[in-house]
Amino acid sequence: MSVTGQPLNRVDGELKVCGKARYAAEFSLPRMVYAVMVQSTMPNGRVKKIDTSFAEKSRGVLSVLTHLNAPKLPDGGKAAIDPPAGRVLSLLQDNQVHYNGQPIAVVIAETLEHAIDAARMLRIDYERAPATLNFATAKSHGYSPGKVQGSEADSHRGDMDLGLREATFRVSATYTTPMEHHNPIEPHATIAAWDGDRLTLYDATQYVSGVRRTVAKTLGISEEKVRVVCPYVGGGFGGKGSAWSHVLLAVMAARQVGRPVKLVLERPQMFGPVGGRPTTEQVLALGANRDGRLTTMHHGVISNTSFIEDWTEPSAIVTRMLYACPNQTTSHRLVKLNLGTPTFQRAPGEATGTYALECAMDELAYETGIDPVELRLRNYAERDPDKNKPFSSKSLRECYQIGAERFGWSRRDSRPRSMQDGNWLVGMGMATATYPTNRGKAAARVRLMPDGTALVQSGSQDLGTGTYTVMTQVAADALGYPIQQVHFELGDTAFPEAPVSGGSQTAASVAPAVRAASIAARNQLIDLALADTESPLRGIRREDMTIENGWLQSRADKTKREPVAAVIARNGGRPVEALGDSEAGDEKKKYSMHAFGAVFTEVHVDKDLGTIRVPRVVAAYGVGNLLNEKTAHSQLVGGIVWGISLALFEKSELDLRYGRFVNANLAEYHIPVNADIRQIDITVVPEQDPHVNPLGVKGIGEIGITGVGGAIANAVYHATGRRIRDLPITLDKFI
Repeated sequence: MSVTGQPLNRVDGELKVCGKARYAAEFSLPRMVYAVMVQSTMPNGRVKKIDTSFAEKSRGVLSVLTHLNAPKLPDGGKAAIDPPAGRVLSLLQDNQVHYNGQPIAVVIAETLEHAIDAARMLRIDYERAPATLNFATAKSHGYSPGKVQGSEADSHRGDMDLGLREATFRVSATYTTPMEHHNPIEPHATIAAWDGDRLTLYDATQYVSGVRRTVAKTLGISEEKVRVVCPYVGGGFGGKGSAWSHVLLAVMAARQVGRPVKLVLERPQMFGPVGGRPTTEQVLALGANRDGRLTTMHHGVISNTSFIEDWTEPSAIVTRMLYACPNQTTSHRLVKLNLGTPTFQRAPGEATGTYALECAMDELAYETGIDPVELRLRNYAERDPDKNKPFSSKSLRECYQIGAERFGWSRRDSRPRSMQDGNWLVGMGMATATYPTNRGKAAARVRLMPDGTALVQSGSQDLGTGTYTVMTQVAADALGYPIQQVHFELGDTAFPEAPVSGGSQTAASVAPAVRAASIAARNQLIDLALADTESPLRGIRREDMTIENGWLQSRADKTKREPVAAVIARNGGRPVEALGDSEAGDEKKKYSMHAFGAVFTEVHVDKDLGTIRVPRVVAAYGVGNLLNEKTAHSQLVGGIVWGISLALFEKSELDLRYGRFVNANLAEYHIPVNADIRQIDITVVPEQDPHVNPLGVKGIGEIGITGVGGAIANAVYHATGRRIRDLPITLDKFI
């Protein structure tokens, strides 16, 4: 029986539970020292004077790097700029300050405590300049970024004037989402070690090859001289998809002192210099005819970026393809603020965009008097209306049906504030979830060892999603080996290259490469046996050969068999090695590829206090084939939990006087705890997609968060009759 898709336990689970899985900061190198990043305390201007004398004389201090003594980098440290992978970094090449929290110095000492103590001794004078920090006042200066995710920032189809004339019902509203910051358990961390002109990095990253490329280009050295290692990531969520300033600063510090240097960001340093989700203001205008069919749609987005570079939250992209509407416009605009550059944060664009779009659809449902599920079915897109292509597969109808049945949607009284449970107002809301199916070029290597085991390697990353496990399953099936005899390795640029673990593409990209390499190795092994005069399988036709449970055998005569180790032993005892790769063809030219889902939520709102609880979330998804039922369920649950956080908890609070985030810690940056999460019911709808990749796999890391914010906001309206259009929804907004 195939093990692919089975709910197997994580192969790395025991290592993690027992504390044996080593993360980037947990490597220990001989003579290793410690670095602390010093940040600016004002948002705009320049460093006029920096006195390092007290720090340099402090016990244990080896060096203090500032713009005055930092090594000059090729092209001013900008050689690797290729957003979004290659970011504009702050590498002490000048004295300019663009945001509060920008790295302006690095202290290197024998111990972490010595470095922290010395960092406090720096005396810094600034020449301050006016700062732009208020999104509300700056948005009038918004400008077009030109391109968003490779597409035009603005889109237009049909005749908007005609659509407005045909509209019997109209809804127009503005929805806002706040700045948010990643808070994985593992902060960003880098250990840099030079050996002559060769560099090894242990880095907490979602993209080992991307870090190598960025570091090599920034330093002006060959990529072959840089090795990046990252066997485990303690949460990334997009924030670790790019190489940020601290990575290069650790490299520069290690070269400065001639010893390995460890640099780990403190929790407050996660707010600013390593990105986050930007503020969005989204204007939705919908028109529908008497039957509830959309005649016109507009989705305009304004989000903030930095003065260093442009980064766009692509919130309107999802609106272009989700519903059938003949007349539509979308737009994206940017506002520069004196803050660090934003970045990818779980489902960037889709998480915030589906919140606004699905709330607007809910408002239209009330305006037309049509049930929210029925309204979506009446506007169901049979093909992608933006690209005018058929979907490679789409099970959204089934998701609506199954989700509604499991949730008990038919028991909902549609009138706002009509359902109660004691002192609690009860609300039910729903929304559509979606995320694009992405795939990148990936490669893998398989070695069939003389002891009957298989070693599989790919330069991918495991963010905690279960990559170690699912790739072991794929390889075991393709090889015909017991899963216990397959060992998968990742997280090293010494392995064949794989893409960034972002955009929900790892399974869809790496699994086909692992399968291809495994099949190539399997075929080599079969050829060895067929050519081996001592093999009981000699003379059997190639197509009649198979490998099952680690034994080569005849399909027709199961008595003709021998273990794979015996074949390898008789042929010199050398491992059988094969490479395999996989990349997208022209399928995206023919099909639009997305995963879809339907989210149903129940909320309880205290009539007197306005406190909100989410006792139930029911969701159904069409996401192609699953590589592991258990890890897939875990990913979808995690996405839904983050969706609850998006709707009710998360917000980075900015002090508009100084450009500093005042809740830059886990005590005051609110996220759900166990008591906030109740019943989560997930169904994965069977779905075969022969077009997305050879395994029919769609990524699931991000779709889980999409739609949840809208479903909760819609349920809050149903419970209270109050439409809150500003996330997060907190009790003060009912007062």
